[in-house]
Amino acid sequence: MVRVRFAPSPTGSLHVGNALSAVVNRRAGDWMLLRIDDTDPARNLEGGEEAILGDLSWLGIEWDEGPVRQSARLDRYREAAEQIGTDRFDGITLLREDGTATYHLASVVDDADFGITHVYRGSDHRPNEDLHRRLHAALGTSAPEYIHHGLILGDDGKKLSKRAAGATIGSLRDMGLPASAVRAYLEELGIPSHDVHYDLPRLRRLALDAIGALSDEELAAAAEAPPEVVSALRGARDLNEAREIARTLLATPAPEPTDHPETLARFRELRGGAAESLDQAAAKEILRELKAVGGNLKSLRRALTGADRGPELWTVLVALPRDEALRRADAASS
Repeated sequence: MVRVRFAPSPTGSLHVGNALSAVVNRRAGDWMLLRIDDTDPARNLEGGEEAILGDLSWLGIEWDEGPVRQSARLDRYREAAEQIGTDRFDGITLLREDGTATYHLASVVDDADFGITHVYRGSDHRPNEDLHRRLHAALGTSAPEYIHHGLILGDDGKKLSKRAAGATIGSLRDMGLPASAVRAYLEELGIPSHDVHYDLPRLRRLALDAIGALSDEELAAAAEAPPEVVSALRGARDLNEAREIARTLLATPAPEPTDHPETLARFRELRGGAAESLDQAAAKEILRELKAVGGNLKSLRRALTGADRGPELWTVLVALPRDEALRRADAASS
């Protein structure tokens, strides 16, 4: 059995590089431990662990045991240091002056105690491998197999800063990118043998695919909108845009006299004589008839939504009930 672990420090929302490690471990492992590396109080951020748990849940990454917090295992680390016979090993501090364990000791002891067989982590940890193997030897435990994957770099060729656009899972969620798109992007990267440049445009393209793959019910829930407006949300580039489209459709436009009352009058005739609810074909037929008589569709859009741009106009006709569409057209005509 391949036993792996994902061991973030509680420093806030996951960096996409750390999220890549989580995806790699979950895919490779038959069993995964979630460990919170929180032995350094100076790095811990209030609410950081909760943010990580929320990110993992949002991405659909599950674990088999944990979260195990290193801060709860200090006695075990001190015991291991006593076994080695020193607070320092090969010039590396194992226990701080306050008795807390450093990353190297805590990581090695935990990997041994939880039977970790494979450690998948970023290549920035490659320099630690030799030390960790020697620590395992000093403790009389078997070192796991270490597999180091490439890092995610920014446009400048340096490790992607957490401050960069879309560099954290929380920021991607705030940008309205669906979780399935972010997970798909990380899965696409696989276990990169070399560093890779962050491709946010690719992630945005995957977001379009992900939104297109959502069922009507899923999209309505994601956009916090009623099902009847879903057809208008299909062209949204992200969930934030879908939510904004839904708000535009559901909010009554401010009354604004039209410069094309003849268009709205003809629309009222066509829409009033049609069914309460329109399908795509019926909505497009109304627009075709308006075009045939020289109707100004921009004025119709403005009357129905209060905006000059938005989703395809036929989707607006499908989304708005007949009485509401007529009421908005009347308000702009008066």
